[in-house]
Amino acid sequence: MWLKELKIAIIEKDTDKLSLLMDSTPELGDADEINEALFLLKEATAIVTGLRDETQSVMIQMKKNIDFLQSTSSPKTSKFDINS
Repeated sequence: MWLKELKIAIIEKDTDKLSLLMDSTPELGDADEINEALFLLKEATAIVTGLRDETQSVMIQMKKNIDFLQSTSSPKTSKFDINS
């Protein structure tokens, strides 16, 4: 059952479900189940790493966009005119 849920979480790229499944890893007795679990865990790691890298690149691009927008806006001058 755990392996099936892990497969579904990997297919859906559901990081919350992956985290929950990692916290509740069962004892696997069969060598085939252990090998399958290792393969699935490697795949889950690759997915999480890919999502992390994608998030990082998006955040860098957002920072560049904000810096560009701030550089093109006119400087704010703070003047206090008491003669008005």
